[in-house]
Amino acid sequence: MGKTLIAAVFVAALCGCTTAKGGFCAVASPLRLSGKAVETLSDQEARALLAHNRKGEKLCGWRP
Repeated sequence: MGKTLIAAVFVAALCGCTTAKGGFCAVASPLRLSGKAVETLSDQEARALLAHNRKGEKLCGWRP
């Protein structure tokens, strides 16, 4: 039983060290709004949207 317990702890430790597959590019997509929707954005919302899209351009190769 001792070896089985050690093996189980080792496997659990390895599983805890893995990272999620995919990352930003796997779960995000460009945010595109209509002209009317853009007019209603606050400055803070516009900055956040622009930052998101620029991050996607840099990391994922999105095109404007």
